[in-house]
Amino acid sequence: MQTSETASAFHKHFINDGSEPSQFNVYKKELCGATPLPHNRRDFYKISLITGGEGLLSYADKTFHVKDSVVAFSNPMIPYSWEPISADSEGYFCLFTDGFINHHLKADSLADFPLFKVGGNPVLFPGPESMRLISSVFEQMLTEIQSTYVNKYELLRSYVQIIMHEALKMEPASAHVKIGTSADRISNFFLELLERQFPIPTPQHTIQFKNANEFAGQLAIHTNHLNRALKETTGKTTTELISERMIKEAKALLLHSNWDVAEIGYCLGFEHASNFNTFFKKQTGETPNNFRKQTVAIS
Repeated sequence: MQTSETASAFHKHFINDGSEPSQFNVYKKELCGATPLPHNRRDFYKISLITGGEGLLSYADKTFHVKDSVVAFSNPMIPYSWEPISADSEGYFCLFTDGFINHHLKADSLADFPLFKVGGNPVLFPGPESMRLISSVFEQMLTEIQSTYVNKYELLRSYVQIIMHEALKMEPASAHVKIGTSADRISNFFLELLERQFPIPTPQHTIQFKNANEFAGQLAIHTNHLNRALKETTGKTTTELISERMIKEAKALLLHSNWDVAEIGYCLGFEHASNFNTFFKKQTGETPNNFRKQTVAIS
């Protein structure tokens, strides 16, 4: 799997004029044409508004078929790819680095936003009014980035916040209900800890927590307590949730990396490839090699 693509490399790929990107940059998608983006992590945050065109936007092993009115959010923690279907693409996108983010941008109401977290809904489908508003904000960004206004980056942060708040209106209300019970809190901590281990960047990295006992120890609770909390809130056991996430990562690596099966298994905590093969087949009904071969054949 490749190392993370930098903002500089991304900028040069589309704007080959010898310039270097700043902490914040905004573009029109027409500049990109029908250029695909390979599956990879990138060391910057990105907000995209697609107003025309069609393609496949993939995050790990989840793929969205997007057409016309779509807003999407990407962060350095999640690898993604773009495969255009139509020959044209219209809209806007902005990218920015950690240096652009301050405590105002990542305020309490936005701290759990998909732009800053592993989970959540990174792809949203705005209505006509939201599309008009977000499009106008991007146009203002394009104007402001060229200005000599001394505080322009503060203004650009405000524009980013407007887009994020508008996107929050598209989320289901239940997604923002504050959790309050002990089981809810434990489940939330567990899922956050589980997600922090992924994606795996190189074959030399291994996940730190592999089973229910290790997670319970990290959370300073008994394994039975963790199981009861997860069963109450998700309907699944700790082992089931860990296995599901490991299979999700295994599929992503089989699809989007050239690592061999033994390397993938080792990263996921299996010292022997045979144990990983047994685990994968039990969860999916096929071996890792067969999954990889069939997917390649289909594509």
